[in-house]
Amino acid sequence: MKIKQTLFAVLMLTVLCVGIALCACNSVMPAYKQQLNYTESTAKINNPDQGFYRPIYVKLNGNGITYNKNIVNDSTQLYHLRIDISAFSKQVNGSADIPLTQTALDGLDELLSFVKSKDKNAIVRFAYDPSYGGSKDKEPQLSIILQHIEQVCTVINNYNSTVTAVEVGLIGPWGEMHSSAIANAQNITPIIEAFVTHTNAVPLLVRTPKMIYDYLGITVNDVDDYVIDANSKAYRLGIYNDGYLGSANDLGTYTDRQRETEFLSKQTAHLPYGGEVVIPSSEYHDIDKCLPEMNLLNLSYLNIEWNNQVIDKWKNSNYTKQCGQDELYYGKTAFDYIQNHLGYRFVLTNSVFKYTSKADELQIELTLKNVGFGNLNKTSHTKLIFADSDGKVAYTCQAQDFKGDSSYNCSLKLNLPNGNYQVYLCLYQDELENNPLYCLQFANDGLWNAELKSNKIGEVTVANE
Repeated sequence: MKIKQTLFAVLMLTVLCVGIALCACNSVMPAYKQQLNYTESTAKINNPDQGFYRPIYVKLNGNGITYNKNIVNDSTQLYHLRIDISAFSKQVNGSADIPLTQTALDGLDELLSFVKSKDKNAIVRFAYDPSYGGSKDKEPQLSIILQHIEQVCTVINNYNSTVTAVEVGLIGPWGEMHSSAIANAQNITPIIEAFVTHTNAVPLLVRTPKMIYDYLGITVNDVDDYVIDANSKAYRLGIYNDGYLGSANDLGTYTDRQRETEFLSKQTAHLPYGGEVVIPSSEYHDIDKCLPEMNLLNLSYLNIEWNNQVIDKWKNSNYTKQCGQDELYYGKTAFDYIQNHLGYRFVLTNSVFKYTSKADELQIELTLKNVGFGNLNKTSHTKLIFADSDGKVAYTCQAQDFKGDSSYNCSLKLNLPNGNYQVYLCLYQDELENNPLYCLQFANDGLWNAELKSNKIGEVTVANE
């Protein structure tokens, strides 16, 4: 009996000690909800790897590269590089199918380096269609095509943060993988294999889902429960849709739209998806009809220039209750709604700091809501920046990466003089000369610091005795 009483006493003492410890811990690290604007903004934001893009036509030949640098501007984040390599095909040069020259590869490197220096992103597509004029049957023999792929991939692999995706292209008018005599699985499958083999991370997009099925060795009848394993090379395969919303099958993109979009949604959850809207008379791009599939397929980019009549249609129609429940956008144009939802769009909905008056340790807990069609497909590095009352940076430290989740938590040690500090979170994918590139902005008014390329997430007051 005494043994039981002794054990009970020890147990109660242990519980009491744990309770005291927990209370002490809670008293040591009080929580402060940060006084910030947590409402969603409807302002346009140029975040990496998404949005309405502008095309840049590029000519690559034995003497190097030519393109118009002036197209790149502050208002556009994403560009579609349409690279004409027809000079290396006998069907165009009249002499021989030849490998790309080192001068040409240096030109490609110069182009991507320029895009990176401007803190911009690019979708890349190569074609043998001279000047992207709509010509078919201009391709060299398959062995040379495969050699060209291996050559360009040595350059592309140096720009994974800059390149949003490679549209496999190469075949047919505008590199849209149709019309030419070699636009068949016998040629397209090895072309896909060459790209997945010689690239190390970049998303690879083909023109139709069937091209993915052919690569996988399945048919459309097999896709209902088919999931591509994350360790498979095919995990990086998606599509670009240049017949987007033009008809019931998007001008031959699909054979069974519902079945195939469900299959594709598993890929577009981690890959970019986009293209060009077409056929102004189509009802499929009416704003009250197109939004469910835009959400399903995680739409991330579209051409601002084609089709201009469809773009104008969106600019001249409104988002209403019949379109959805986003009350912030009632009365705004369909164009504004689509533009603001292409890709990911993170709204900060809560920020809590836990720290003592010494602020020698800081715990940060953020809650986020992604209101965009798509997801963050590239992991962002993070820096925490502490600015003093004069706005000068007093301390910067690395924190754990951000992968696009609905919460972000981190803990760090601090050693700051007494004072008030604004705390900023810099989410970035790369750096150039120690400056962060491809920084992610939250969709909240008043949080973005353009100079620091960072989002304000709160304040800390240090008051050491």
